[in-house]
Amino acid sequence: MEIAKKITDNKILKILVITFIGSILLTISAKIKIPFYPVPMTMQTFVVILLGITFGYKTAALTVCLYLVEGIVGFPVFSNSPEKGIGITYFVGPTMGYLVGFLFATIVAGIFSYNKSYVANFFKILISTSIIYLFGVLWLGTLIGWDKPIMSFGVYPFLWAELFKILLLLAISKKVSNLRKII
Repeated sequence: MEIAKKITDNKILKILVITFIGSILLTISAKIKIPFYPVPMTMQTFVVILLGITFGYKTAALTVCLYLVEGIVGFPVFSNSPEKGIGITYFVGPTMGYLVGFLFATIVAGIFSYNKSYVANFFKILISTSIIYLFGVLWLGTLIGWDKPIMSFGVYPFLWAELFKILLLLAISKKVSNLRKII
């Protein structure tokens, strides 16, 4: 009985450490902007999907939830905070759909298993990434109106950067998905 309790406690500790480190990694990925055409690229979507692939949907979802709560309560963890506001005010702005999409995308990425087929893995990562953009576009349309060119604001400028991140994730997906066993 005592051994089972120690193992359970150790698993919980691992999940808490991974969650905390993951939220820090998400914050760093939001703050570092890489010059890319036509808009600068952050690595947030990469890290969101990476968390799902690496640790599975439960731990990844917990990590993204922690990140979102940190931002909502006022920590400057989001990409353009504190320059463009903090807390709930920033959260409900134009990027809210993308931020909410992070949660669903990491869950989907974490549900999939990553095998030896690069083609299958490519489509799993593409689907997971597309969820972020689906939520982002739906929120942008609600916020700025459906008569505006939403796709040209919320999707098209990011396509080349996302393709780069998807290919990078594809290259490491089989290796990092093996880390799920450590939890």
